[in-house]
Amino acid sequence: MPGANTRWTAAGVNSPVLAVDAVIRLKEGGVLFVRRQNHPFKDWWALPGGLVEVGETIEEALIREIEEETGLLVKSMQLIGVFSDPKRDPRGHTVSVAYLVSSVSGTLKAGSDAAEVRVFSKLPEKLAFDHRHIIDVSGVF
Repeated sequence: MPGANTRWTAAGVNSPVLAVDAVIRLKEGGVLFVRRQNHPFKDWWALPGGLVEVGETIEEALIREIEEETGLLVKSMQLIGVFSDPKRDPRGHTVSVAYLVSSVSGTLKAGSDAAEVRVFSKLPEKLAFDHRHIIDVSGVF
């Protein structure tokens, strides 16, 4: 097959960006949120997550982003859904694959672009992006 060994990338292609988001329900109760350190939505609360890197599966991206932002290691995940509203991210069209994570280990600590991590027993008032919708679909509150 011609070009079968050619590596294709999305550079220069007018396509949405792929991201992941995690609804982390802790066994002690509550859901984990990160306070954003950067714009957009600086200082707003968000679900842990971020962009999928080239060469990475969606699941690998989710595991990496959770560890980078919260210090936690994922043990199990269940698909919530795919969120593709072109207006969900003011920086541009971003499609997010969201997972419910219910088993984690490690030591909770803010890292990467998270200024703070906190467990909430009810939704924080200022939620970034479409994360309120993702939480609603997850059914955790």
